[in-house]
Amino acid sequence: MKQGETGLVYLWVSVIIVILDQISKYIIGTLIDVNTVGYKITPFFSLVHVWNEGAAFSLLADSGGWQQVFFITVAIVICIILTIFLKKSPRAHKWNNFAIALVIGGAVGNLIDRVFFEHVVDFLLFYVRTETFSYYYPAFNVADICVCMGAALLILISLFKKDEEHADDEK
Repeated sequence: MKQGETGLVYLWVSVIIVILDQISKYIIGTLIDVNTVGYKITPFFSLVHVWNEGAAFSLLADSGGWQQVFFITVAIVICIILTIFLKKSPRAHKWNNFAIALVIGGAVGNLIDRVFFEHVVDFLLFYVRTETFSYYYPAFNVADICVCMGAALLILISLFKKDEEHADDEK
């Protein structure tokens, strides 16, 4: 398999995701003060500006700082492994390569935040609020969306992959 025939060409998807993610975080950072609601878009969605020092759902956010090194290391290892997968993957496996590129782009977007700012900027907030009940889904960002979409797509591909594609993989 030649270099141009590998899934590495899908890294352009990752680059676009990183650019969109970083631009969106920069815009939020300039328009909305940290830990405030900037714009209430609908009765269930607002643009906010919060810093997340942990992982998804602020997991380990209050762990004293060691988690930053851990999350940076995990992101780098995952990106390296997935890039190797792309290099070994035939270009024809479009959906698989696209899903991997989504995960890489999202991981790099949040990795940039962790390395340069020691936190990840989150700004999309969905919630349900009534007189008797309130539920707020943890705020997230473009990178988080891409990681989740890529992971979900990889799961769907593995569940519904045709048998002839399995045979192609063994060649």
